[in-house]
Amino acid sequence: MKEESCFKAYDIRGQIPTQLNEDVVYKIGCAYAEFLKPEKVIVGHDMRLSSRSLTDSLIKGLTDYGVNVYDIGLCGTEEVYFATAHTKFDGGIMVTASHNPKDYNGLKLIKEQAKPISMDTGLAVLRDMVAENNFKKSEKPAGKVIEANYREQYIEHLLSYINLDEIKDYNVVMNPGNGCASLATDILSERIPGNFIKIHNEPDGHFPNGIPNPLLPENRGVTIDAIGKNKADLGIAWDGDFDRCFFFDENGRFIEGYYLVGLFAEYFLDQKTGQKIVYDPRVIWNTIDLVTKYSGIPVVSKGGHSFIKDKMRSEDAVYGGEMSAHHYFRDFSYCDSGMIPWIVLLQIMSRSGKSLSQLVDERIELYPSSGEINRTVEDADVSIQKIKDYFADDAISISEIDGVSLEFEQWRFNLRKSNTEPLLRLNVESRADVPLMEEKTALLVKLIENRD
Repeated sequence: MKEESCFKAYDIRGQIPTQLNEDVVYKIGCAYAEFLKPEKVIVGHDMRLSSRSLTDSLIKGLTDYGVNVYDIGLCGTEEVYFATAHTKFDGGIMVTASHNPKDYNGLKLIKEQAKPISMDTGLAVLRDMVAENNFKKSEKPAGKVIEANYREQYIEHLLSYINLDEIKDYNVVMNPGNGCASLATDILSERIPGNFIKIHNEPDGHFPNGIPNPLLPENRGVTIDAIGKNKADLGIAWDGDFDRCFFFDENGRFIEGYYLVGLFAEYFLDQKTGQKIVYDPRVIWNTIDLVTKYSGIPVVSKGGHSFIKDKMRSEDAVYGGEMSAHHYFRDFSYCDSGMIPWIVLLQIMSRSGKSLSQLVDERIELYPSSGEINRTVEDADVSIQKIKDYFADDAISISEIDGVSLEFEQWRFNLRKSNTEPLLRLNVESRADVPLMEEKTALLVKLIENRD
């Protein structure tokens, strides 16, 4: 087994037990302890069937090297972020594979202040340490394991983003997809005004209703049906470790994350103008338009949570958003949260008196987009170069911040490769011209698939 195969660009993911198992995770714990030399570390895990046993092995590796582990048990990834920053500990590790198939698991690693550990900031070193397996017996006394709970402080922090007295009694469908989101939403729904209709609410690693991944269209039907049945004002669904949330309007329409980025940017700039907003380069025109309209400063960053967080820290941005439904907040240690967005959206709806469809319809008309289209290719770099060459002569501008982005007078596209699969990811947008966007999307897909 090649143990290093589970190390990805931003985290660790692998199939159980061929790529990731208790032995590998034990070594990761040892490597983390040797590399960072932390004294106190937060550890938590999701609801997957393998998560608790992997967590125990991780804790054993950490404590064997003198680390005191504060075990917060079943939780969401953002709770590890919050607890690490809140306690001012030296680091944190979340055992989760988020939305991957149920025979997968993984780890997300952070250091002090919830700063991410990616390939550029330590994962490559940890990977090599695990592969070499030359761990020496620690001279430190074994660390202690302390059962800890910071959920109440976490909930209080979430509620600080809104004014409870302003929130109206909306009907809200909530679908955690048998992931961990209900650990937070069950508490929040008792404190926030409204009628909350909960489906697939219990954390269950057997995933009786499918993998919690609302990006897959086939996973959206149950949420859409519940919105119609209950005449709901809003629908929300989460991935397994709830660091992303996805929205449906009162008509059951899935709203692309892109349009939420602009909405949240407007919300934070309305509180204080002149602040910086970070966005990824996949689809951008709507975000730039709104940020500049509300006297903010748009800042582009390569996509991916470690890049977005680093850019937000260096720019001291108040908010950052990706079309993939990751939303980042300065006051949340620049980390992504799947809870802050929906409570802020309730605040926006309550203050404006508008439904979600009314809030986004104009923006969708102004800047229609294709949504992300994935295609498997033999050589992603060759395909990207071919597409770039095909359109380059007519482009107004070309950017290679993340993949390649080509901009024209009335439309633009971004083409980037996956970090983990032989996939190309395509996004196309236009200026108020749906037929043009669809025409260019079809042409690009044809070129990617090598069809004449």
